[in-house]
Amino acid sequence: MTALTLRAEREGERADALLSRLIPELTRSAAQKLLERGAVTAEGRPLRKNDRPAPGQELRVVLPDPEPIRLVPQNIPLDVVYEDGDVIVVNKPVGLVVHPAPGHPDGTLVNALLYHCGKSLSGINGELRPGIVHRIDRDTSGLIIAAKNDRAHLALTAQLQDHSLARTYEAVAVGNLKEDSGTVNAPIGRHPVDRKKMAVDRKNGREAVTHWSVLARYPGYTHVECRLETGRTHQIRVHLASIGHPLLGDVVYGAKKPVPGLAGQCLHARRLRFVHPATGETVEVECPLPGGFQEILRKIDRCPP
Repeated sequence: MTALTLRAEREGERADALLSRLIPELTRSAAQKLLERGAVTAEGRPLRKNDRPAPGQELRVVLPDPEPIRLVPQNIPLDVVYEDGDVIVVNKPVGLVVHPAPGHPDGTLVNALLYHCGKSLSGINGELRPGIVHRIDRDTSGLIIAAKNDRAHLALTAQLQDHSLARTYEAVAVGNLKEDSGTVNAPIGRHPVDRKKMAVDRKNGREAVTHWSVLARYPGYTHVECRLETGRTHQIRVHLASIGHPLLGDVVYGAKKPVPGLAGQCLHARRLRFVHPATGETVEVECPLPGGFQEILRKIDRCPP
C-alpha cells in the first residue's frame, strides 16, 4: 500500500474530481472507488465522492498496490521496416497498444517484440516497457522505434530530447486550414476535468510544438503533414483541435460519432529519421499510408464542394 497526503486548494471541488486532478494516473471512476472503500480521509473522517473539501484541508489517500502484470512473448505479426543488432523499427497497425497497462495486460506491441527479439530489448524503461523509446496512440498507425540494448536506448532518448530524432505524420483534419503551413506552439497537460484526455494548458502544461503543412485540400477537409518538435501525449490531436481543426475520426477531441469504415483517428506516422546509435549514420525510413487512410482520401475527394 502507498499513502499520499494531498491538499485541497479550490473552493467547492468534489472529492472525486480533486483526486483525479491531483493524481494524473487516477481516473474519475477509480477515484470514486477509492472513496467508496474509505481509502480517502480528511482529519480522520472518510470522505464521500460528493464531499467538497475546504481549501487548505489535507487529505490522506491510501492507494492499493498495482496488480502485477506478467509479460509473455506472443506471436503477433509485425511489419518490420528496419532492423539490426541495435534497433528495430515497426509499422504499427491501428488498434495495437504499445505496451501492457491496466485493461491491456497482453496482446501489445511489447508482447510481439519479446517474441520477435527474444531477450534482445533494452531494460531502461522497466519490465513493462522493454525497448520502448517513444509511443504512438493505439488508434494511430505508423512507425515506432525500439531499442535492443541500453546503449542504443540512451542514444535514441537523447535524440528525442534534442529533436534530432525526427518524426513526420500525415493526417486528415476537419475543415479548411486557411494557410498552407503553420506552427502550433501551445503547452499540453492533463485535461482539468477528464483525466483521460489532454488539453492545451498555458499555466501548468509542458512545452509542445507541432509544425504542419498542407499536402492537399478537399471539400470540408485538409490533408496535412505534421512534424513533431516535442512528443507530448496526443500532441497532434490536441494541437489541431485547439485551432479548430480536429482530426477526422477522433471521437475524443472531435466529433463524438465514429466515421463509418474508419478505425480510430486519421493519423499515420509516415517517416522517421534518426542517427544510428552505433554507426553514427543517418537512417531514414518510411512506410505507406494504410489502406483505410487511402480509402478515406478517395471518399473525401468525391465529396461535393
